Amino acid sequence: MLTARILFPMPLPEPFDYAIPDGLQIEVGSYVRAPLGKHERTGVVWEIVDDQTERELKSVVSVFPTPPMPAAMRQFIIFCARYNVAGAGQVLAMALRSRGGLAASPTQTVYDLTGHRTNRMTPAREKVLDAAKAIGPASAADLAREADVSSSVIKGLVEAGSLKADKVATDLAFPAPDPTLSGHDLTPEQSAAGKTLRQAVIDGGFKPFLLDGITGSGKTEVYFEAIAETLAKDPTAQILVLLPEIALTQAVLERFEDRFGAGPAPWHSSLSDIERRRTWRETAHGRARIVTGARSALFLPFRNLKLIIVDEEHDTSFKQEEGVTYHARDMAVMRAKMEGAAVILASATPALETVVNAEAGRYERLKLSARPGAARLPDMYLVDMRSNTPEKGEWLSPVLKRGLVATKEAGEQSLLFLNRRGYAPLVICKSCGERLKSPGTESWLTEHRYSNRLVCHLTGWSMAKPDNCPLCGAKDSLMGVGPGVERIAEEVRILLPNAKVEIFSSDTAHGGAETMGIVERMASGEIDVLVGTQIVAKGHNFPNLTLVGVVDADSGLQGGDLRAGERTYQLLSQVAGRAGRAERPGKALVQTYQPDNPAMQALAAGDRDGFLQIERDVREELLLPPFGRMAALILSATDANMSKEIGLLAGKSAPHGEGVTVYGPAPAPIGVLRGRYRTRFLITSPREVDLSAYMAAWLKVLKLPSAARVRADIDPYSFL
Repeated sequence: MLTARILFPMPLPEPFDYAIPDGLQIEVGSYVRAPLGKHERTGVVWEIVDDQTERELKSVVSVFPTPPMPAAMRQFIIFCARYNVAGAGQVLAMALRSRGGLAASPTQTVYDLTGHRTNRMTPAREKVLDAAKAIGPASAADLAREADVSSSVIKGLVEAGSLKADKVATDLAFPAPDPTLSGHDLTPEQSAAGKTLRQAVIDGGFKPFLLDGITGSGKTEVYFEAIAETLAKDPTAQILVLLPEIALTQAVLERFEDRFGAGPAPWHSSLSDIERRRTWRETAHGRARIVTGARSALFLPFRNLKLIIVDEEHDTSFKQEEGVTYHARDMAVMRAKMEGAAVILASATPALETVVNAEAGRYERLKLSARPGAARLPDMYLVDMRSNTPEKGEWLSPVLKRGLVATKEAGEQSLLFLNRRGYAPLVICKSCGERLKSPGTESWLTEHRYSNRLVCHLTGWSMAKPDNCPLCGAKDSLMGVGPGVERIAEEVRILLPNAKVEIFSSDTAHGGAETMGIVERMASGEIDVLVGTQIVAKGHNFPNLTLVGVVDADSGLQGGDLRAGERTYQLLSQVAGRAGRAERPGKALVQTYQPDNPAMQALAAGDRDGFLQIERDVREELLLPPFGRMAALILSATDANMSKEIGLLAGKSAPHGEGVTVYGPAPAPIGVLRGRYRTRFLITSPREVDLSAYMAAWLKVLKLPSAARVRADIDPYSFL
C-alpha cells in the first residue's frame, strides 16, 4: 500500500502517515487536505513510501490544483529548520502564509459587448453600451455605476443579446517583463560588472556575488543586467529580489517598470489578503517571473528560481527575531545553492561576514567605486559637540544650524537624521523622579507630542499623556527627556519659520501609500527639511538634497552589541550617502561627542576598508563572528523567581561540547517584556563546531515547567 507522509505547517515533531485513496493523483510535494485530530488540515506530501504493514490509516481527503512543492524548496525547508533549531513544520508554515492561493482563483461575472444592437433601445441602454465600449468587460455594478443606471438595465441588455456574460478570474496574472528593453547607459565600471553577472547567468548553476558599490554608484542598474539575462535565457525562470523595507519595495516598483515594462509581483506585510493570495498563487504556478519583497518572500514556493538578489544585504531588518529566528541573507545564499541559482548580495557597506566570505574566495566581489555622471560622494565633517555645544534646551549645534539656513537660502534641501521616534524617548516626573514604563515591561515610554500619547515602541502599548504623575500624583510634573524626531522638527520650524518641514518615520508612514507620498514630495522639492529615522537611509534618491545632518551619531555605539560600531558606520554612511546624488555637491555634518571613535574617524575619512580591518582584527582575536560561531538561548517565565530557577536548570543541563563556551545565565538587558521575566545565555564556539546541533541537543534534554518558554537564536543580532 502506498502511504503519503504529510508534513503539516504546525509545531509537530515529524510528518504523519496517510493512506492514498484509489483514483487520487498524489505525488511528492503535493498540497493536500487530510484529517488531523478532529479537523481537516492543509499539509504537504513530504514522501511517498510502499508500506508493507497492515496498519489502518486515515486517508488523504483531497489534493489542491497547485503544482507540487519542488524538491529544492523541501530541501531548503529542512535545512532552514535544522540550522535555525526549529521544527520543519514551523518553517513550512512560513511557506504557506497565504493558503488561499492553493485553490484556483475566485471568479466574477463580467459583461461585454456582443456587437448586436437590439431594436428596443432607450437612452439608459445607450449609456450602458457606451460605457461598455469605453471601459471594456466589467461587472454589472461597475457598468451601472459608469452609465449611472440601475442594474436592471444591464439584465435587459443581456436578455436582448447586446451584452454577454462571462466568468473571469479575479486574481489576474502579473504582466510579463520584457528583457529586451534597454536600460540606462552604463559606465565602463558598471558595464564590466554587468557583463560578469550576465555570463554567470549564461553559465548557469550556483554562483554567489558581492556587488560592492558606494552609495549612488548604480548597483540597481547593474543587477538589472543579471535579471534581463535570466529572463531572456529561460522563459520559465523566476527571480527574487529581497529588500529590507516595505518603503523600498514600493519605490523600486517604478524602476522595474521603467526597465522591464512591467512591475514585479510584490510580497510584504502591507499587502491585503487578496494581493498576498495572488502573489503566492502566481509564484507557485511559475507565472510571476519577478518577485520583490521583504525577508519572508524567501519562503515563497518558486517553480524555477534562477536568481536571488539581496539588496542592502547588510541591513539588520533581514534578521527575523520572532517565531523562527533566521537571517534572510544567509538563508538566501543557501536557497540559491539548493536551487542551482546565482545570488547577488548588494550593498555600499557590506557586512563584515560578507566581506570575509568575499576575501576568502567564497563570493566573487564586483566593485563600483564611483557615482555616474557629475554626482559624487558628499564631503563629511565631524561636529565635535564638546566645542560646538547647542543652546540650552536645543539639540542642533551652531554649525548645523548655519548649514540648514544656508541650504534653505540656496533653494536646496536638507535631511536631519535621528534614530528615535516621537518627541522625547524618556518621560520623567520632576517631583519624584519616576521614569514612566510600559506595564509588564522594563521599556521606557516615548512621548509623542502631536498625538499627546506615551508609546512603548517595543510592545506597541500606549496611553494618553496623564496630567498627574501616576506614582506621586504631582500635577504637570511629567517632562520629556532627550530628543526624538518630533522635537528636532519643532526646533527646525523655530529656526526656519517659512520652511516646509516633514517627519519621516514609521509613525508618519504607516503603509506603502503614505511612504511613497513622503518620498515623492521630497523628490519633487515640496519639502525643505526632512527629519527622519533610519527609514530615510535606505535607497532613496533626492536630487536636490545637498545637506545631511546627523543629530546624535553616538546613540548606536552604546551597549554590549558586538556589531555596534559596524552598524553605526553602516547606518551613518548610508544616511550621508543620500546627499549629492545629482549635479549639486553634497555635505554631511555628523554631530558626535566621540569624534575619536574608530567608526567616526573612518566615516570622516571615507575609509570603510580601514574601519572594517579594525573590526576584523578585534573579532578574529576574540573568535567572534565571522571567525567563530555564536548562539543565544532566551528563557522567560511569568515571575522573577521562576525565571531565575529555569536559568539555573538550563545551565545545569547544558551538554558538554568540545570548544563550546556557555556564558550565563544572566538577566536580559530588557529584563521584563510583556509581563515575562527574561534570562539569557550566550554560547560561542569555533567555526568548525556544528553549533546548531549543539543547541538542538540542549533543547532536547531541557525539561522546563509548562509556564516557561525557551527559544534558541543562531547568529544573534539582538542582545536585548
